[in-house]
Amino acid sequence: MKFGVFDHMDRAGADLGRQFDERLRLIELYERAGFYGYHLAEHHATPLGMAPSPSVFLAAVAQRTRRLRFGPLVYTVNLYHPLRLIDEICMLDQMSGGRLELGIGRGISPYEVGYYGVDPATGPERFAEAMQVILKGLTEKRLEHEGRYFTFKDVPMEMQPVQRPHPPLWYGANSLESADRLAKQACNTVVGMRADGVGQFAARYRAAWKALGRDDKDLPLIGLSRHVVVADTDREAQGAAKRAFALWYDALIHLWRAHGVGLPRQMIPAEFEPALEQGYIVAGSASTVRDRLKKDNGIAGINYCLCRLAFGDLSFEESSRSIELLAKEVMPALQSSHDSDRGRPARS
Repeated sequence: MKFGVFDHMDRAGADLGRQFDERLRLIELYERAGFYGYHLAEHHATPLGMAPSPSVFLAAVAQRTRRLRFGPLVYTVNLYHPLRLIDEICMLDQMSGGRLELGIGRGISPYEVGYYGVDPATGPERFAEAMQVILKGLTEKRLEHEGRYFTFKDVPMEMQPVQRPHPPLWYGANSLESADRLAKQACNTVVGMRADGVGQFAARYRAAWKALGRDDKDLPLIGLSRHVVVADTDREAQGAAKRAFALWYDALIHLWRAHGVGLPRQMIPAEFEPALEQGYIVAGSASTVRDRLKKDNGIAGINYCLCRLAFGDLSFEESSRSIELLAKEVMPALQSSHDSDRGRPARS
């Protein structure tokens, strides 16, 4: 079992410069604590995401760390010109000595891409073509492509990533049906469902992987993400988590509410208590968190546990205490030498 961190970078207060500085200090703690990776969301025109240019922030991460792997989860691919994104991917991989994890996707909000003049109805087709171009550009010396949205004639690819043929791919999954496609693409995956739903997804992914004749030891990372707060007592942790979750959820629904509609699907309960009961939030003392994660991770059949450790108005001290307790009392109990050799990031 590997542990990672997912970060929406939702607004934590008026002083954004301070938020960036404190987040970078937390990221240094993630590395010292033994987390495998740091994954940053991309959002626009919403308090849910104050890092609308992931590459800019991740360039700072590359310089503040030496071992921690990192990347976007995800780049909203349809908002980029493919050549520009290829260059940014290569620069980050080179700057970090080959530690980039490449999350790609269309983005969940039609309003965010709409503000950029992109028709959400063309999203799937445009995304598929853009990814063809990006993968060609990362693996070939000269780029040739002719499609509906992009045409390139003999473009020299001067930039190349350290990791060959390209950095490991990641995708955020929200349906069981996507497991077959993601297994075929050898894509690392994070699933935002209840533990039993993640278990169904993981089982389907593993079955598809096996049907392709691939070895279990090469299985990509399959993870679930959870809001996690650890403190000295259950009461302290759950009090902080409840307060911070309310602000985070308000940011989550901000654009949908502004347009007079609800979320397209119920990704997570709106109220703290059911979210805690169903395992979307894991908050408590180290023993409480350890037992809940052990139970849910076993049900889910995953090899990657992705924690949201800084969200809402959690203070630097509250988040850093969570990191300390996770590293000392939770993570060692859920890690093993057997698991450490499983689920290496896929590169093809």
